[in-house]
This record gives sequence, structure tokens and C-alpha cells, in this order.
Amino acid sequence: MAPKVLISDKLSPAAVQIFKDRGIDVVFQPDLGKDKNALAKVIGNYDGLAIRSATKATEKIIAAATNLKVIGRAGIGTDNIDKEAASKAGIIVMNTPFGNMITTAEHAIAMMFAVARQIPEASESTHAGKWEKSKFMGVELTGKTLGVIGAGNIGGIVCDRALGLKMKVVAYDPFLGEEKAEKMGVQKVELDELLARADFITLHVPFTDQTANILSAENIAKTKKGVRIINCARGGLVDEDALAEALKSGHVAGAAFDVFKTEPATDSPLFNLPNVVCTPHLGAATSEAQENVALQVAEQMSDYLLTGAVTNALNMPSVTAEEAKIMGPWISLAGHLGNFTGQMTDEPIKAINILYDGEASEMNLNALTAATIAGIMKMVNPDTNMVSAPVIAKERGIQVSTTKQDQSGTFDGYIKVTVVTDKRERSVAGTVFSDGKPRFIQIKGINIDAEIGAHMVYTTNEDVPGVIGALGQTMGENGVNIANFTLGRKEAKGEAIALLYVDEPVPAPALKALEATGKFTQVKPLSFEVH
Repeated sequence: MAPKVLISDKLSPAAVQIFKDRGIDVVFQPDLGKDKNALAKVIGNYDGLAIRSATKATEKIIAAATNLKVIGRAGIGTDNIDKEAASKAGIIVMNTPFGNMITTAEHAIAMMFAVARQIPEASESTHAGKWEKSKFMGVELTGKTLGVIGAGNIGGIVCDRALGLKMKVVAYDPFLGEEKAEKMGVQKVELDELLARADFITLHVPFTDQTANILSAENIAKTKKGVRIINCARGGLVDEDALAEALKSGHVAGAAFDVFKTEPATDSPLFNLPNVVCTPHLGAATSEAQENVALQVAEQMSDYLLTGAVTNALNMPSVTAEEAKIMGPWISLAGHLGNFTGQMTDEPIKAINILYDGEASEMNLNALTAATIAGIMKMVNPDTNMVSAPVIAKERGIQVSTTKQDQSGTFDGYIKVTVVTDKRERSVAGTVFSDGKPRFIQIKGINIDAEIGAHMVYTTNEDVPGVIGALGQTMGENGVNIANFTLGRKEAKGEAIALLYVDEPVPAPALKALEATGKFTQVKPLSFEVH
């Protein structure tokens, strides 16, 4: 059955066509997002939800979205999506951070020009029949210092455009390396230095706990007298009340804001102040940008629903379409290894340690780790997936660590998972053979070669004669057909293990009969999702 996607906001018809061309069953109801009750009634029928800003994917909507696998936001901001609720529900949240980069950067530059030359007020005055040429004295941008807070995708474009205008550019961004800054032609500085030097300040960071009110009253006071401040990023980055006071006092010469703490902004302390330019969140409002983000979100959601490729996800490691093809068996293996340890562990887990060897160590480890944790956490919640598992593990205080090493043995690569509890450590390792099938290759330090089946039985015993016979006879007497049988031992007459791959779930009487033979120290039925 084809995946079903609901588009509940206005989106380009070309995006609708992309879904159709990719074989997705798409329903286009562009005004549905405005009616949260109507949306809640139908959202359970869909695998994907494509939105812009009008639809609010609240906790209530997500709770009703019983089949939803992905929410795609055509744009950058995801403030209208409850990402925590989505993650707990195992729903991927995607955005399209690159579709409107140029448009938003250009708007910031336009706002900088507007506030430098007081263009809106001069235009209004001239429209009113006045000719107040001497009233609107501006400043040049050439030679001025632009302080860019956040030199990522959009901020980087602003830096490039500003350099083209012959401005000097200083940037504050904890994630900007010196080498990258030099390549960009900007000087990396700390925030206080930027505030002291900049003639213009423009913000290009997301709204987080760390960036909220990054231009607070205290920081605005540190700015150069006569500075002009531009915010086309997110509301709440600037203390609007403090900025209004700084504008009134003349310390700040002007401001240009496209975003506000509360939106829609029907009132603001910045409104009606001289040399303050305000626009209604137009950063991404060009026909090119809206087309780009719509097409991107349709492609991304289709890729995920049809191939498992994850692009621009905010709550899951990205996996490209090419990676998905190569890593598919390894992601399955990681899930099986986690699932094995999860099924074998009855007490609370304190830590999960994952070793990646050889070929496995060169892959997308974030995705493999998420798959491993998901396999383990399925014993807590059967609906756990790669999105929700890390959230569940964190909530339970489980420490997750990973280690990489070069090829160390006969296999080109393998993954080893160790689960730590207060009582014990339990480990299992596996690899993917050339046929693309995952295998268990070690359990409790005992080497084996076990194909993974949907229904399995794991036993431990002392290495003595008669164990194989007891297993075969008991399964036969209870009508259980063995598809594959794997044995391993540490040493002669030492500890031994067996893994039986059987056609159907082993009935309880068969398990009890095995235990009754007295030959086994442990008998454990296992199940795996094998596709």
C-alpha cells in the first residue's frame, strides 16, 4: 500500500505533483491546518504531514497521529511543531534549511540598506507631498563594520554579500573555526568585541536557551553608540523593550526587524519609533524561496517514506539515499544486536557501550547508534524507533558511549554491543556477510556464526554430550521445525551456547520440556523483526 501524505497548508502545486510522481497517495487540503480539531480527526490516517507555518503540530495533534512517521516543514522554523512530543512518538521532524537561505539573506541586506538610508520614512514623507531632503541624512555601508551573530548558512551568505559591499565583517559564532572564518574573509571574534566594534549588527541564529535575548539590555549597552541592529532570524533574540529605550535615548541609531517575540505582531515597543523598519516576517517570502522549500520538503518526505533516506531531520541522524542502500543491512544488524541484549536483560540498564570495527567504523555512526538503542528500548516500548529511542534512553538516565577501531580480525567490520546493569555486563557482536544478511558472530565472548531469524531460542549449558540430542528431540516432539542450528563454546567441557532459528514461535510446553531435561542453565525464546 502506498504511503499517505496530508498537505494541510498552502504549498506549491509542483510539490503535490512530486508526491504523486513518486507514488505517494497525497491529499491536498491547504486550509485544514487552521482547524486543529478537524486536523486531529483525520491525522491518524496519514504516514506523513507536510506543512508551512499555519499548521500547529501540537502535542494533541501528535497524540492523534497514530500512523504518522514524518512531519515535513517547508521552511526553516519549526516553532509550530512540538518536537519533543514528536520524538517520543517516533515521528521524524524535517525542515528545509537551504531553500530560503538566499532569500532571507537578501532581506537582511535590504533591511540594512533601508535603515542606513531611512528609506521607508523618506518614502512615506515623499508620498505625503513633502520634500524633506535634509531630514533624512543616512550613512554609507562602504567601510563600515558589520557584526554578524551566527555565521552559518544564512549568516554566511550575508557575510559574503557584505564583503561585496566593501564592508568589514566580524563574526561571533562558537561553531565557526578559524580556518573557515579566514576562508570566508571574516574575522572571528567574541561577542563583547563584536558589540564594541560593529556599526551594524545582524542576527542569524536559531532561538534556543543559549540565544534567547542574546542582545539583552546589558549587551545592548555594550554596543557602539550609533549602531544599527537588524533581526531577520527569530523573535526573542533581542530584548525589544531594552532596544526601544536605547533607540529613544539615541544610543542605537536605528533598527530593522522582520521577526518579533510575539507573532503575529500587532503591537511592539518598536512600533512607531523613528528609523525603525518593520516587516511582517518576510524573510522567506519570495516566489523562488516558497517554490524551493515546497519542492525540497516533497522530495525529502518521499525519500524517507519510500527508501528510508533521512535528510534535514531535526530529531534523527540524517541518512542519504546512497547511505540507506549500503547501510540498510548494517542498520538492521544494529537493531538486532540491540534487540538481543534488550530481550536478555531483565534489570534496569545503566549504560550502553557500542564498538564499531573496520568497515562499520567508517559508516554513519549516529544512525547505527540510534538503531542499536532502538533495538534495546523496544523491550520498554514495542513502538520505539530510531527517533524515539535516544529520548527514552536519556529519560532513563542511560549513558551511551561509542568507540571506533580499525579492522581487528577476520571480518571486514563488525559491531559489538555491551549492556551494563548493576548486576552484570552482557555483550553480543555481529557482522554483515557479502550476501547482505546480518549474522551474530559472538555472544558472551563465545564465537558463533548464527543467521538471524524472526523466531529463535537461545540456550546456555555446560559442554557435555547429549545437549544437541536433547534440543533436537524436544523440538521434534513439540512440532517445532528447526531452520538453522548454531553452537559455540569457550573451551571443551566449559560454558557453551546454542542458537536455534525456528519456523514458528516456540510454544511454552517446549520451553518447559527443555528446562526439565536438566541440561540447560538458561532457555530463552527470542524474536526479531526480519524483513
